[in-house]
Amino acid sequence: MKHTISVLVENHAGVLARVAGLFARRGFNIDSLAVGVTDDEKISRITIIADGTDYTLEQIEKQLNKLIDVIKVRHFENHELLTRELVLIKIACQPSQRAEVIALAEIVKAKISDITANTMTLELSDSVDRIKNFEELLRPYGIKEVVRTGSIAMQKGGVSMKL
Repeated sequence: MKHTISVLVENHAGVLARVAGLFARRGFNIDSLAVGVTDDEKISRITIIADGTDYTLEQIEKQLNKLIDVIKVRHFENHELLTRELVLIKIACQPSQRAEVIALAEIVKAKISDITANTMTLELSDSVDRIKNFEELLRPYGIKEVVRTGSIAMQKGGVSMKL
């Protein structure tokens, strides 16, 4: 089962390595990892998406809370999350195909980030499922390269994960 864990940490060198090391020692594979500074530059937010049992998740949360630089740990249920991921997809695209690809990009609200004589690079920020669908729609053109960020997540509604 996929779990989304949000961790507020002090923004110091080595904190990410300690968090990732904890997952490695426990044999808990990280599917996605995104880190960024919050509105307070002294605090970073780590969003981790990992696969594991509820028991494993509970153990990881307990171990994370023991780390000195960890301020707050929160596990989110999928129904309470807004998640986004950014993808850049470079495809082979002949001039005769451009109008078709541009129309497809408009439908999914993707942005054309680069265009050359024989390629187009498209950018989309959306849910993981919609990004997968977009990638499948572009596959017939010939995908040359795909670069994805890790997912970021925020709880829906008025609740905030702040200090």
